[in-house]
Amino acid sequence: MKIAIILMIGSILIGLSACSSTGPVLYPNTHFLSVGKDSAEQDIEVCKQLAESAGAREGKGQMGDVATSTAMGAGVGAASGAAGGAIRGSAGQGSLIGAAAGATAGLLRGIFFSTRSSQPSQAYANFVSRCLKEKGYEVTGWQ
Repeated sequence: MKIAIILMIGSILIGLSACSSTGPVLYPNTHFLSVGKDSAEQDIEVCKQLAESAGAREGKGQMGDVATSTAMGAGVGAASGAAGGAIRGSAGQGSLIGAAAGATAGLLRGIFFSTRSSQPSQAYANFVSRCLKEKGYEVTGWQ
């Protein structure tokens, strides 16, 4: 039971961190149409890598916020549960129950009350957009 709770929390955090990437939306101008979607996707990746190497960071976006909120909830819940469990004589079990409850509360808080946008940092988006423009693409936005 204890291991199942820990594994469940870990899988939620891994799943959320995998969903945090955004990317530019390209207008199908003559350059885009001449090179094709596959080549455009490769150019996007090259520009993203250039942005990272120049020091611009994508940022974690909303899913990263949800993962952080979940982890913080688990930590607070574990501490609270351990304190409550110690009073009743079962700190270990109390901390596991508290961690599960805290992670659930943190997950729900992160999903429903996150105020940050899932957009990348301004510097990163500007860098990638300029790189793509210099290659002949037109970036219409990010999503």
